[in-house]
Amino acid sequence: MSRPIHHTFAPLADRRQVWLSLRLLLRHCVRPLSFRERGLGGEGEALRMALSDTFHGRAFLFASGREALLALFQSDQERFRKGDEVIVQGYTCVVVSNAIIAAGLVPVYCDIEKDTLSLDPQAVEHAVTPRTKAVLCQHTFGIPAPVAALREICDRRGLLLIEDCAHILPDESGPEEIGTHGDALLFSFGRDKAISGITGGAIILHSRNNESTNKRINESLLAQEHRAQELPGNIIRHLLLYPLLYAIARPLYGIGLGKAILTAARALRLLVPIVTPGEKEGRQPAALHRIPEPCAALALDQLRRIKQINDHRRSLTRTYLEACAEHGWGVLHGIRSDLPLQKFPLFVKEAEKIRRELKKQNIHLHDGWTGCVVCPADVHIDEVGYRRGSDPKAEEVCEEILTLPTHPGVRNHDVFRLVKALASFLQ
Repeated sequence: MSRPIHHTFAPLADRRQVWLSLRLLLRHCVRPLSFRERGLGGEGEALRMALSDTFHGRAFLFASGREALLALFQSDQERFRKGDEVIVQGYTCVVVSNAIIAAGLVPVYCDIEKDTLSLDPQAVEHAVTPRTKAVLCQHTFGIPAPVAALREICDRRGLLLIEDCAHILPDESGPEEIGTHGDALLFSFGRDKAISGITGGAIILHSRNNESTNKRINESLLAQEHRAQELPGNIIRHLLLYPLLYAIARPLYGIGLGKAILTAARALRLLVPIVTPGEKEGRQPAALHRIPEPCAALALDQLRRIKQINDHRRSLTRTYLEACAEHGWGVLHGIRSDLPLQKFPLFVKEAEKIRRELKKQNIHLHDGWTGCVVCPADVHIDEVGYRRGSDPKAEEVCEEILTLPTHPGVRNHDVFRLVKALASFLQ
Protein backbone atom coordinates (compact mmCIF):
# COMPACT_ATOMS: atom_id res chain seq x y z
CA MET A 1 0.00 0.00 0.00
CA SER A 2 1.35 3.44 -0.95
CA ARG A 3 2.10 5.93 1.79
CA PRO A 4 -0.75 8.26 2.79
CA ILE A 5 -1.23 11.70 1.28
CA HIS A 6 -2.94 13.79 3.88
CA HIS A 7 -3.70 17.13 5.54
CA THR A 8 -4.07 16.18 9.19
CA PHE A 9 -1.69 13.36 10.14
CA ALA A 10 0.81 15.67 11.88
CA PRO A 11 1.51 17.60 8.65
CA LEU A 12 4.47 19.59 10.01
CA ALA A 13 5.99 16.76 12.03
CA ASP A 14 8.99 16.07 9.83
CA ARG A 15 11.84 13.85 10.99
CA ARG A 16 13.56 16.79 12.67
CA GLN A 17 10.50 17.73 14.70
CA VAL A 18 9.89 14.13 15.70
CA TRP A 19 13.40 13.79 17.15
CA LEU A 20 13.22 17.19 18.82
CA SER A 21 9.85 16.27 20.36
CA LEU A 22 11.34 13.05 21.69
CA ARG A 23 14.27 14.89 23.30
CA LEU A 24 11.95 17.51 24.80
CA LEU A 25 9.58 14.82 26.07
CA LEU A 26 12.41 12.94 27.80
CA ARG A 27 13.72 16.19 29.28
CA HIS A 28 10.27 17.21 30.45
CA CYS A 29 9.68 13.82 32.09
CA VAL A 30 13.00 14.01 33.95
CA ARG A 31 12.83 17.72 34.83
CA PRO A 32 9.53 19.44 33.99
CA LEU A 33 10.18 22.88 32.52
CA SER A 34 8.62 25.62 34.61
CA PHE A 35 7.65 28.66 32.58
CA ARG A 36 7.00 30.54 35.79
CA GLU A 37 10.44 29.91 37.25
CA ARG A 38 12.28 30.64 34.04
CA GLY A 39 10.07 33.54 32.92
CA LEU A 40 10.27 33.61 29.17
CA GLY A 41 13.73 32.18 29.20
CA GLY A 42 15.50 29.93 26.76
CA GLU A 43 13.56 29.06 23.64
CA GLY A 44 10.47 31.00 24.75
CA GLU A 45 12.36 34.28 24.93
CA ALA A 46 14.15 33.48 21.67
CA LEU A 47 10.80 32.85 19.97
CA ARG A 48 9.49 36.16 21.27
CA MET A 49 12.54 38.04 20.02
CA ALA A 50 12.47 36.38 16.60
CA LEU A 51 8.83 37.31 16.07
CA SER A 52 9.36 40.83 17.43
CA ASP A 53 12.33 41.45 15.14
CA THR A 54 10.56 40.07 12.07
CA PHE A 55 7.30 41.98 12.53
CA HIS A 56 8.59 45.11 14.26
CA GLY A 57 6.54 44.98 17.44
CA ARG A 58 6.66 43.24 20.80
CA ALA A 59 5.32 39.69 20.66
CA PHE A 60 3.20 38.32 23.51
CA LEU A 61 3.04 34.53 23.76
CA PHE A 62 0.18 32.35 24.96
CA ALA A 63 -0.76 28.67 24.81
CA SER A 64 -2.81 29.08 21.60
CA GLY A 65 -3.79 31.59 18.98
CA ARG A 66 -7.33 31.74 20.36
CA GLU A 67 -6.01 32.70 23.80
CA ALA A 68 -3.72 35.33 22.25
CA LEU A 69 -6.73 36.86 20.48
CA LEU A 70 -8.75 36.87 23.71
CA ALA A 71 -5.85 38.55 25.49
CA LEU A 72 -5.81 41.31 22.86
CA PHE A 73 -9.51 42.05 23.34
CA GLN A 74 -9.14 42.05 27.11
CA SER A 75 -6.11 44.34 26.97
CA ASP A 76 -7.93 47.24 25.26
CA GLN A 77 -10.98 47.84 27.41
CA GLU A 78 -11.16 51.46 26.35
CA ARG A 79 -11.96 50.31 22.82
CA PHE A 80 -13.81 47.07 23.45
CA ARG A 81 -16.91 47.20 25.66
CA LYS A 82 -19.37 44.40 26.24
CA GLY A 83 -21.65 43.98 23.23
CA ASP A 84 -19.31 45.68 20.76
CA GLU A 85 -18.89 44.01 17.37
CA VAL A 86 -15.94 42.44 15.59
CA ILE A 87 -16.28 41.72 11.87
CA VAL A 88 -15.01 38.29 10.80
CA GLN A 89 -15.49 36.33 7.63
CA GLY A 90 -17.79 33.48 6.93
CA TYR A 91 -15.57 30.47 6.24
CA THR A 92 -13.50 30.67 9.38
CA CYS A 93 -12.65 28.49 12.38
CA VAL A 94 -14.87 28.38 15.44
CA VAL A 95 -11.98 29.26 17.76
CA VAL A 96 -11.86 32.77 16.26
CA SER A 97 -15.55 33.32 16.98
CA ASN A 98 -15.17 31.81 20.44
CA ALA A 99 -12.40 34.23 21.41
CA ILE A 100 -14.63 37.14 20.41
CA ILE A 101 -17.57 35.77 22.40
CA ALA A 102 -15.39 34.97 25.44
CA ALA A 103 -14.35 38.63 25.53
CA GLY A 104 -18.01 39.68 25.74
CA LEU A 105 -18.05 40.86 22.13
CA VAL A 106 -20.23 39.90 19.15
CA PRO A 107 -18.87 38.27 15.98
CA VAL A 108 -20.44 39.75 12.84
CA TYR A 109 -19.92 37.46 9.86
CA CYS A 110 -19.26 38.96 6.42
CA ASP A 111 -19.17 37.26 3.07
CA ILE A 112 -15.93 36.51 1.25
CA GLU A 113 -14.33 37.08 -2.13
CA LYS A 114 -14.00 33.77 -3.90
CA ASP A 115 -10.69 34.87 -5.45
CA THR A 116 -9.02 35.28 -2.04
CA LEU A 117 -11.28 33.25 0.28
CA SER A 118 -11.06 36.25 2.57
CA LEU A 119 -13.26 39.20 3.52
CA ASP A 120 -15.00 41.08 0.74
CA PRO A 121 -14.27 44.78 1.42
CA GLN A 122 -17.68 45.81 0.05
CA ALA A 123 -19.41 43.41 2.44
CA VAL A 124 -17.33 44.83 5.30
CA GLU A 125 -18.31 48.38 4.36
CA HIS A 126 -22.00 47.46 4.59
CA ALA A 127 -21.56 45.54 7.85
CA VAL A 128 -20.03 48.39 9.86
CA THR A 129 -22.31 49.82 12.54
CA PRO A 130 -21.74 52.28 15.40
CA ARG A 131 -20.87 49.27 17.58
CA THR A 132 -18.19 47.91 15.24
CA LYS A 133 -14.74 48.21 16.79
CA ALA A 134 -12.52 45.86 14.78
CA VAL A 135 -12.14 43.90 11.55
CA LEU A 136 -10.34 40.56 11.64
CA CYS A 137 -9.05 39.45 8.23
CA GLN A 138 -7.79 35.95 7.59
CA HIS A 139 -5.13 35.08 5.02
CA THR A 140 -6.95 31.88 4.17
CA PHE A 141 -4.62 29.01 3.21
CA GLY A 142 -1.86 31.61 2.67
CA ILE A 143 -3.71 33.61 -0.01
CA PRO A 144 -3.25 37.28 0.94
CA ALA A 145 -6.43 39.02 2.02
CA PRO A 146 -7.29 42.39 0.39
CA VAL A 147 -5.51 44.16 3.22
CA ALA A 148 -4.96 47.49 1.48
CA ALA A 149 -8.70 47.93 0.88
CA LEU A 150 -9.53 46.80 4.42
CA ARG A 151 -6.89 49.18 5.81
CA GLU A 152 -8.57 52.09 4.01
CA ILE A 153 -11.98 51.17 5.46
CA CYS A 154 -10.58 50.81 8.97
CA ASP A 155 -8.74 54.14 8.78
CA ARG A 156 -11.83 55.92 7.54
CA ARG A 157 -14.13 54.31 10.13
CA GLY A 158 -11.70 54.35 13.07
CA LEU A 159 -11.55 50.55 13.38
CA LEU A 160 -8.81 48.20 14.53
CA LEU A 161 -7.53 45.89 11.77
CA ILE A 162 -6.33 42.49 12.98
CA GLU A 163 -4.44 40.24 10.54
CA ASP A 164 -4.76 36.52 11.15
CA CYS A 165 -1.43 35.13 9.93
CA ALA A 166 -1.92 31.56 11.14
CA HIS A 167 -1.75 30.11 7.62
CA ILE A 168 1.25 32.03 6.31
CA LEU A 169 4.47 33.51 7.67
CA PRO A 170 6.52 35.58 5.21
CA ASP A 171 10.26 35.22 4.75
CA GLU A 172 12.79 37.36 2.91
CA SER A 173 11.13 36.36 -0.38
CA GLY A 174 7.74 37.62 0.79
CA PRO A 175 4.87 37.89 0.35
CA GLU A 176 5.32 41.54 1.30
CA GLU A 177 1.64 42.25 2.01
CA ILE A 178 1.45 39.81 4.91
CA GLY A 179 1.78 41.40 8.35
CA THR A 180 2.28 44.96 7.13
CA HIS A 181 -1.20 46.51 7.21
CA GLY A 182 -2.70 45.34 10.50
CA ASP A 183 -2.81 47.23 13.77
CA ALA A 184 -2.36 43.83 15.40
CA LEU A 185 -1.04 40.53 14.05
CA LEU A 186 -2.35 37.17 15.24
CA PHE A 187 -0.28 33.97 15.00
CA SER A 188 -1.06 30.37 15.78
CA PHE A 189 1.51 27.59 16.10
CA GLY A 190 -1.01 24.76 15.98
CA ARG A 191 -0.52 21.43 14.30
CA ASP A 192 -1.39 22.40 10.72
CA LYS A 193 -0.47 26.08 10.57
CA ALA A 194 2.41 27.87 8.81
CA ILE A 195 4.74 26.56 11.52
CA SER A 196 3.93 24.22 14.38
CA GLY A 197 4.80 24.10 18.04
CA ILE A 198 1.93 21.57 18.42
CA THR A 199 0.28 24.40 20.32
CA GLY A 200 0.99 28.06 20.98
CA GLY A 201 0.09 31.50 19.70
CA ALA A 202 1.18 35.11 19.70
CA ILE A 203 -0.16 38.62 19.29
CA ILE A 204 1.90 41.57 18.07
CA LEU A 205 0.79 45.17 18.25
CA HIS A 206 2.02 47.50 15.53
CA SER A 207 2.79 51.17 16.10
CA ARG A 208 -0.18 52.58 14.16
CA ASN A 209 -1.91 53.68 17.37
CA ASN A 210 -0.63 56.72 19.23
CA GLU A 211 2.26 56.09 21.60
CA SER A 212 0.27 56.32 24.82
CA THR A 213 -2.38 53.88 23.54
CA ASN A 214 0.26 51.40 22.44
CA LYS A 215 2.03 51.67 25.77
CA ARG A 216 -1.20 51.03 27.68
CA ILE A 217 -2.16 48.00 25.61
CA ASN A 218 1.36 46.55 25.66
CA GLU A 219 1.50 46.89 29.44
CA SER A 220 -1.86 45.17 29.75
CA LEU A 221 -0.79 42.33 27.46
CA LEU A 222 2.43 41.90 29.41
CA ALA A 223 0.47 41.72 32.67
CA GLN A 224 -1.86 39.11 31.20
CA GLU A 225 1.07 37.08 29.96
CA HIS A 226 2.61 37.12 33.44
CA ARG A 227 -0.69 36.17 35.10
CA ALA A 228 -1.36 33.36 32.66
CA GLN A 229 -1.50 29.86 34.13
CA GLU A 230 0.76 26.91 33.42
CA LEU A 231 -0.63 24.08 31.33
CA PRO A 232 -0.65 20.86 33.38
CA GLY A 233 2.43 18.72 32.95
CA ASN A 234 0.47 15.74 31.60
CA ILE A 235 -1.05 17.94 28.88
CA ILE A 236 2.43 19.12 27.84
CA ARG A 237 3.65 15.52 27.68
CA HIS A 238 0.65 14.50 25.58
CA LEU A 239 1.27 17.40 23.20
CA LEU A 240 4.86 16.24 22.75
CA LEU A 241 3.62 12.71 22.07
CA TYR A 242 1.62 13.93 19.07
CA PRO A 243 4.46 13.92 16.49
CA LEU A 244 5.77 10.60 17.78
CA LEU A 245 2.41 8.80 17.61
CA TYR A 246 1.76 9.99 14.09
CA ALA A 247 5.28 9.11 12.97
CA ILE A 248 4.49 5.53 14.00
CA ALA A 249 0.91 5.48 12.69
CA ARG A 250 1.34 7.25 9.33
CA PRO A 251 3.17 4.53 7.37
CA LEU A 252 0.74 1.89 8.71
CA TYR A 253 -2.44 3.79 7.91
CA GLY A 254 -3.07 2.13 4.55
CA ILE A 255 -3.29 -1.34 6.13
CA GLY A 256 -5.51 -0.29 9.03
CA LEU A 257 -2.91 -0.50 11.81
CA GLY A 258 -2.25 3.24 11.77
CA LYS A 259 -5.91 4.03 12.35
CA ALA A 260 -6.02 1.48 15.19
CA ILE A 261 -3.00 3.10 16.86
CA LEU A 262 -4.54 6.56 16.72
CA THR A 263 -7.94 5.29 17.88
CA ALA A 264 -6.29 3.64 20.88
CA ALA A 265 -4.31 6.81 21.63
CA ARG A 266 -7.52 8.88 21.62
CA ALA A 267 -9.27 6.36 23.84
CA LEU A 268 -6.37 6.60 26.31
CA ARG A 269 -6.51 10.42 26.02
CA LEU A 270 -2.94 10.60 24.81
CA LEU A 271 -3.93 12.98 22.02
CA VAL A 272 -5.07 16.47 23.03
CA PRO A 273 -8.06 17.52 20.86
CA ILE A 274 -7.52 20.52 18.59
CA VAL A 275 -11.07 21.74 19.22
CA THR A 276 -12.87 20.54 22.35
CA PRO A 277 -16.57 19.58 22.48
CA GLY A 278 -17.23 22.73 24.50
CA GLU A 279 -15.54 24.90 21.88
CA LYS A 280 -17.71 23.34 19.18
CA GLU A 281 -20.67 24.63 21.18
CA GLY A 282 -19.27 28.16 21.30
CA ARG A 283 -17.62 28.05 24.72
CA GLN A 284 -14.01 29.11 25.29
CA PRO A 285 -12.65 29.13 28.84
CA ALA A 286 -11.75 32.61 30.07
CA ALA A 287 -8.43 31.47 31.56
CA LEU A 288 -5.20 32.28 29.73
CA HIS A 289 -2.20 29.94 29.70
CA ARG A 290 1.48 30.37 28.99
CA ILE A 291 3.01 28.72 25.98
CA PRO A 292 4.84 25.62 27.28
CA GLU A 293 8.58 26.00 26.89
CA PRO A 294 8.90 22.75 24.87
CA CYS A 295 6.23 23.97 22.44
CA ALA A 296 8.03 27.30 22.12
CA ALA A 297 11.17 25.32 21.26
CA LEU A 298 9.36 23.42 18.50
CA ALA A 299 7.85 26.60 17.03
CA LEU A 300 11.19 28.41 17.21
CA ASP A 301 12.96 25.59 15.37
CA GLN A 302 10.48 25.81 12.50
CA LEU A 303 10.51 29.61 12.50
CA ARG A 304 14.28 29.47 12.00
CA ARG A 305 13.65 27.16 9.04
CA ILE A 306 10.76 29.20 7.62
CA LYS A 307 12.51 29.89 4.31
CA GLN A 308 13.08 26.18 3.76
CA ILE A 309 9.49 25.33 4.70
CA ASN A 310 8.08 28.15 2.57
CA ASP A 311 10.23 27.25 -0.44
CA HIS A 312 8.87 23.70 -0.27
CA ARG A 313 5.33 25.08 -0.21
CA ARG A 314 6.15 27.44 -3.12
CA SER A 315 7.51 24.53 -5.15
CA LEU A 316 4.34 22.49 -4.65
CA THR A 317 2.17 25.53 -5.35
CA ARG A 318 3.92 25.93 -8.71
CA THR A 319 3.50 22.21 -9.43
CA TYR A 320 -0.23 22.40 -8.73
CA LEU A 321 -0.49 25.52 -10.93
CA GLU A 322 1.20 23.66 -13.77
CA ALA A 323 -1.19 20.73 -13.32
CA CYS A 324 -4.17 23.09 -13.38
CA ALA A 325 -2.92 24.65 -16.61
CA GLU A 326 -2.35 21.24 -18.18
CA HIS A 327 -5.78 19.88 -17.25
CA GLY A 328 -7.78 23.09 -17.62
CA TRP A 329 -8.71 23.32 -13.95
CA GLY A 330 -9.70 26.78 -12.77
CA VAL A 331 -7.37 28.66 -10.42
CA LEU A 332 -8.35 31.44 -8.02
CA HIS A 333 -7.04 34.83 -9.13
CA GLY A 334 -5.49 35.38 -5.70
CA ILE A 335 -3.09 32.47 -6.12
CA ARG A 336 0.41 33.33 -7.35
CA SER A 337 3.36 31.09 -8.02
CA ASP A 338 5.45 32.88 -5.37
CA LEU A 339 3.02 32.12 -2.54
CA PRO A 340 3.92 29.48 0.09
CA LEU A 341 0.33 28.23 0.29
CA GLN A 342 -0.66 26.25 3.35
CA LYS A 343 -3.12 24.40 1.06
CA PHE A 344 -3.94 24.68 -2.63
CA PRO A 345 -7.69 25.14 -3.21
CA LEU A 346 -9.60 23.79 -6.20
CA PHE A 347 -13.33 24.10 -6.84
CA VAL A 348 -15.07 21.06 -8.24
CA LYS A 349 -18.50 19.50 -8.45
CA GLU A 350 -19.23 16.73 -5.95
CA ALA A 351 -16.14 17.55 -3.87
CA GLU A 352 -17.22 15.32 -1.00
CA LYS A 353 -17.74 12.34 -3.30
CA ILE A 354 -14.25 12.82 -4.74
CA ARG A 355 -12.74 12.94 -1.23
CA ARG A 356 -14.46 9.66 -0.36
CA GLU A 357 -13.17 7.98 -3.52
CA LEU A 358 -9.63 9.28 -3.01
CA LYS A 359 -9.63 7.93 0.54
CA LYS A 360 -9.83 4.42 -0.93
CA GLN A 361 -6.45 5.17 -2.53
CA ASN A 362 -4.95 6.28 0.82
CA ILE A 363 -5.36 9.96 -0.18
CA HIS A 364 -6.99 11.82 2.71
CA LEU A 365 -8.16 15.32 1.76
CA HIS A 366 -10.60 15.90 4.61
CA ASP A 367 -9.18 18.85 6.53
CA GLY A 368 -12.05 20.27 8.59
CA TRP A 369 -12.65 23.14 6.16
CA THR A 370 -15.28 21.41 4.06
CA GLY A 371 -19.06 21.42 4.32
CA CYS A 372 -19.10 24.16 6.94
CA VAL A 373 -18.98 27.95 7.07
CA VAL A 374 -17.65 27.89 10.63
CA CYS A 375 -15.38 24.88 10.83
CA PRO A 376 -15.14 22.09 11.81
CA ALA A 377 -18.34 20.61 10.39
CA ASP A 378 -19.82 19.56 13.75
CA VAL A 379 -19.77 23.10 15.21
CA HIS A 380 -23.11 24.36 16.56
CA ILE A 381 -23.12 27.42 14.31
CA ASP A 382 -26.18 28.95 15.98
CA GLU A 383 -24.21 29.09 19.22
CA VAL A 384 -21.47 31.17 17.60
CA GLY A 385 -23.87 33.63 16.02
CA TYR A 386 -23.88 32.48 12.40
CA ARG A 387 -27.22 32.44 10.58
CA ARG A 388 -27.59 30.15 7.58
CA GLY A 389 -27.96 32.00 4.31
CA SER A 390 -26.25 35.17 5.53
CA ASP A 391 -22.97 34.62 3.61
CA PRO A 392 -23.90 32.84 0.36
CA LYS A 393 -20.43 32.89 -1.23
CA ALA A 394 -18.85 31.37 1.87
CA GLU A 395 -21.54 28.70 2.00
CA GLU A 396 -20.98 27.87 -1.66
CA VAL A 397 -17.20 27.69 -1.21
CA CYS A 398 -17.29 25.26 1.67
CA GLU A 399 -19.40 22.80 -0.34
CA GLU A 400 -17.32 22.93 -3.54
CA ILE A 401 -13.76 23.26 -2.27
CA LEU A 402 -11.13 20.57 -2.59
CA THR A 403 -7.83 21.44 -0.89
CA LEU A 404 -4.52 19.87 -1.89
CA PRO A 405 -1.68 19.54 0.66
CA THR A 406 1.59 21.49 0.51
CA HIS A 407 3.09 20.69 3.92
CA PRO A 408 6.68 19.46 4.37
CA GLY A 409 5.59 15.81 4.44
CA VAL A 410 4.30 15.98 0.85
CA ARG A 411 6.85 15.08 -1.83
CA ASN A 412 6.82 15.70 -5.57
CA HIS A 413 5.88 12.12 -6.39
CA ASP A 414 2.95 12.44 -3.95
CA VAL A 415 1.73 15.45 -5.93
CA PHE A 416 2.02 13.59 -9.24
CA ARG A 417 0.10 10.64 -7.77
CA LEU A 418 -2.59 12.97 -6.40
CA VAL A 419 -2.91 14.90 -9.66
CA LYS A 420 -3.19 11.67 -11.65
CA ALA A 421 -5.94 10.42 -9.34
CA LEU A 422 -7.77 13.75 -9.53
CA ALA A 423 -7.58 13.83 -13.30
CA SER A 424 -9.45 10.54 -13.51
CA PHE A 425 -12.38 12.12 -11.63
CA LEU A 426 -12.33 15.63 -13.04
CA GLN A 427 -12.33 14.66 -16.71
